[in-house]
Amino acid sequence: MIKNCLICGISLSILAGCSSFDSLLAKKDALFGTPHMTKTAVPQMTDYDMDWDAFFEREVAESDGGEEVASAEEDSETAANEEEPSRPDEGEEAAEPEAIPVVANPGAINVMVNKFWSLPEGHRPGDLIKPNVPFSFGDENSDRSKLRAEAAESLEVMFQVAKGEGIELYARSGFRSYESQAAIFENEVAAFGYERAVLYVALPGTSEHQTGLAMDITAKSVGLELVEEFESTAEGKWLADNAHHYGFILRYPKGKTNITGYAFEPWHFRYVGVDIAGEIYAKGLTFEEYMGDVREF
Repeated sequence: MIKNCLICGISLSILAGCSSFDSLLAKKDALFGTPHMTKTAVPQMTDYDMDWDAFFEREVAESDGGEEVASAEEDSETAANEEEPSRPDEGEEAAEPEAIPVVANPGAINVMVNKFWSLPEGHRPGDLIKPNVPFSFGDENSDRSKLRAEAAESLEVMFQVAKGEGIELYARSGFRSYESQAAIFENEVAAFGYERAVLYVALPGTSEHQTGLAMDITAKSVGLELVEEFESTAEGKWLADNAHHYGFILRYPKGKTNITGYAFEPWHFRYVGVDIAGEIYAKGLTFEEYMGDVREF
């Protein structure tokens, strides 16, 4: 009995000296979680207002596809750079076609006008006259019926001599103004395209017709047209063999397109004077070769 009392008393003393279970479960400051001046042993969760689910989702995304995202961004930047057209520097603006040099002697009988040499703007000879020869368009008094005086007089003599030998020639196209040449060139481009047009028609300002020294000549044997078949006619052959006696040359001969820049034109005759025409004929030259200014195409 005494032993039992002692045991109970001891038990009560022990219980009295211990905290209740509720007090044991009560929140206490963690002894090992107090802040440290340089580090924290355990993170103080109550000090952070963070969505940890979002945090871990972002970590997973970056670890799994971070490189792909970065690569996609780089690709989009590269594509943007590739798609943006390159812009020339200020000194590299789109260049306009180079201007054709203007001849210094537009009034000379031996002036050379071609794809590399042009006439002054608005050039019009002051001595244009209508030669007394037959024309394919009748007795029309227009620019196309005119030549410079010296050339017109020589054309008259040549036509007269030809007629005396049974060759009937017709003048078809003489002087052309800049504006007329521009209209002809535009029509040729519209009908046949640019590449063909530049083989047969000069750009405005570069036509020999504007010098007043060139005449297109035809015959009834080709319907008064300007065609390559003229070469094989009696009239075409006579002109090729005799025009130089009167100061005219076949300006665009066959097989010389790489020098003259124009296709063969058996109808186009240019006045250069008897001496020059004789030398060109005798040596089989083009006007460019005679003048020593050959730039092959």
